[in-house]
Amino acid sequence: MVSSVQAVLATGSGIIIIRSCSHVITDRHWLAREYVWFLIPYMIYDSYAMYLCEWYRTRDQSSKHTLTIFRNFLSKNRLMITHHAVILFVLVPVAQLKQQHTLLYKVNGILTLTTFFLCRILLFPFMYWSYGQQQGLSLLQVPFHIPFYCNVANAFLIAPQIYWFSLLCKKAARLFDAPPAKKDG
Repeated sequence: MVSSVQAVLATGSGIIIIRSCSHVITDRHWLAREYVWFLIPYMIYDSYAMYLCEWYRTRDQSSKHTLTIFRNFLSKNRLMITHHAVILFVLVPVAQLKQQHTLLYKVNGILTLTTFFLCRILLFPFMYWSYGQQQGLSLLQVPFHIPFYCNVANAFLIAPQIYWFSLLCKKAARLFDAPPAKKDG
C-alpha cells in the first residue's frame, strides 16, 4: 500500500512539475524540492520492508543467522538496493544542497549521459545489429530488409531520445564551462 501511494505521488508530482515548467532543464519547481522530504523516509522504509520480508520468508527454513539472511537479501536485491542507495546518497543531496559545482554532481552528470547514451540511443543500432546477426545481414542492410513501418516507428522513438540527449549534453557543457560558485562569507 505504501509503495502504491509513493508511486501515485511520484507520478502525480512528475506530471505537475513537467506541466508547470516551460523549460524542463532550467526551470525549478517547489514540488521537486519539497518531494524529497517524502522520498527520503520512503526509501528507507522500503529498503527495511524488503529486508523484513526476506527475513520472515527465510527464518523458518533453517536456523540461518541474521547476517546470512542480510547477505542473501543484498545478493538477491542488488539492483533495487543500488537504486535506493543512489537516490538517497547521490540524488537527494545534490537536489537539496544545490551542489551543482561539486565533483559528485559532475560525476553523476557524466554517468547520466553515459547511461542515457548506452540505454536509449545505442539501443536502436543494437536492435538492428542483433536482427542482422540473426538474419545474416550487415547493420547497413537491416533497414532495407525489415518492414517500412518498423523503420518509421523506430525513427519516431529515437527522435525524442536524440533531442533529450542533446539537451543533456548542452547542460553538461554549461556545467563544465561554468566557473565554480563562490562561497558566501
